[in-house]
Amino acid sequence: MEINELQAIAKGLRRDIVEMIYKAKSGHPGGSLSIADILTVLYWKEMNVDPKNPKMENRDRFVLSKGHAAPALYAVLMEKGFASKDLIPTLRRWHSPLQGHPDMKKLPGVEMSTGSLGQGLSAANGMALSAKIYKNDYRVYTILGDGELQEGQVWEAAMTAAHYKLDNLVAFVDSNNLQIDGNVTDVMNVAPIAAKFEAFNWNVIEIDGHNYEEIIAALEKARSVKGKPTVIVAHTVKGKGVSFMENNAGFHGAAPNEDEYKQAMEELK
Repeated sequence: MEINELQAIAKGLRRDIVEMIYKAKSGHPGGSLSIADILTVLYWKEMNVDPKNPKMENRDRFVLSKGHAAPALYAVLMEKGFASKDLIPTLRRWHSPLQGHPDMKKLPGVEMSTGSLGQGLSAANGMALSAKIYKNDYRVYTILGDGELQEGQVWEAAMTAAHYKLDNLVAFVDSNNLQIDGNVTDVMNVAPIAAKFEAFNWNVIEIDGHNYEEIIAALEKARSVKGKPTVIVAHTVKGKGVSFMENNAGFHGAAPNEDEYKQAMEELK
């Protein structure tokens, strides 16, 4: 798939994200929009998944550790055919499979229920370790937020992944330097991210998280590394694609009003 095709898919995902959150009148647009490009490359170029057989034994696994960015994952799963786009207006509604955080019991394609920050990497470790034990060749991918790195369990999981040499595991850090209370560097500075993971014996790659060539190249490099897990520190823009949401912590967890919704959809044509 050509890069311009991937970019077109990502723009469509961003439209669906904005529409879901607008109709729900609640949700997390900023961190959902910032990972749309990464998810597009994962699901349309990198991962082996089949919407007709979502429990295929040797499928690749994806864990959205920053579970509040669920609208981004839902947009992907609907676009890929795991679920109908008729669900878009049901985000966060009672009995909807599109809950505020991903629920593996409600929506095909969701590999792990997430939401309590800091836990996703541990779950991804378990999946990757299982593949090693049972000699399966699937790969496991996860996305963490940079604010999420303030959780201590992340670093226990990082130590575990390196100890078990989980070279079938790739973790992305969505490094947009914003969390609900403001700049990550002001709330609880997690820098230097790359050096920390290097100290935990991970293979570390830093990229522009909106540059498709860099995302693709990083994933190719990760496949070639043996004996250690890979972390891709992706420098991103919170709210990417919608001008008034970009780099705006106020849209970490706030839905657009009607005028903002119309402007966002116009920008994402």
